[in-house]
Amino acid sequence: MKDILPQIETWRSAGHRVAVATVVKVEGSAPRPVGASMAVTDSGELTGSVSGGCVETNVFEEAQEVLRTGEPRLLRYGITDEMAWDVGLACGGTIEVFVEPVAE
Repeated sequence: MKDILPQIETWRSAGHRVAVATVVKVEGSAPRPVGASMAVTDSGELTGSVSGGCVETNVFEEAQEVLRTGEPRLLRYGITDEMAWDVGLACGGTIEVFVEPVAE
């Protein structure tokens, strides 16, 4: 989280709304540990990573919805036979990502 804070402050100083996505739970093998974070602006900029690229696009889209509604959400990503073609983690683990708007 510390690595994305300066960018969040820069964006907020420029008048952007920001959402932060944070890995809050890891089961099995995962590319990033609990606490890994990513920030997204209302103008579509992002910094940080929650999965090393596996689910960032979907987290970005969910963060845009969080910014639109103001409602935080908990996302869960993993891989099962049924999910083989959906967004998931190729490493076989599962992560939970909490996305919330940064208070204004």
